[in-house]
Amino acid sequence: MQPANTLRPPAGLLDRLFGKKVADAGDSRVPRHRMRKIEGSSAADRAAVMLTAPTALMQLSHEEARRVVAYMKPHRISEGTTFIREGDRDQTDFMLLVLDGEVTVETIVVSRTQPITVTVLGSGALIGEMGLLDGSPRSASCTAMSELRCAILTRDAMNLLLNDDPRTAAKLMMAISMRIAQRLRENQDKLKLYAQLTQAMNEEINALMPL
Repeated sequence: MQPANTLRPPAGLLDRLFGKKVADAGDSRVPRHRMRKIEGSSAADRAAVMLTAPTALMQLSHEEARRVVAYMKPHRISEGTTFIREGDRDQTDFMLLVLDGEVTVETIVVSRTQPITVTVLGSGALIGEMGLLDGSPRSASCTAMSELRCAILTRDAMNLLLNDDPRTAAKLMMAISMRIAQRLRENQDKLKLYAQLTQAMNEEINALMPL
């Protein structure tokens, strides 16, 4: 049985994506009340622009990003709040887009007891997209350095988007997958560089201190 909190592609989605014809953009069945909710909203337009930026999900068109934003909820997070905790297996059902503010990303690595800061993220940053797709434990902790204004897409909302607009939802998932794949490749390159540096250091140590 499929877990209740996983993404559920609607019947016929794979056929529509990989069959003879992919649905046109005009085939969207996003309820009108959702689009009316964001009409004239500068925050919604800003969120859509951020979603299509090179640092986020540039594979989406502006109109597709607006449809995604229609399923997101505005949210504020107080300064100093840790809203994602490393290793958490329960709170993995959302992805967050930072509209304003800064976030520190920290992790506890091997042989350390205190977290180290991996990076600092600002406006336009996407956080938690991997957990949105697979529900796996959080890989790092995220803390608000200042008050955050953000937009949140939950897994339930993503499932609604899958039912209402499979084409946009598929592009969103593909964009997220490409983003994750790029990050994995970058980490692999860092690991290769680390291995090369370690080997060079060992060779120098062996040259200085022969057995």
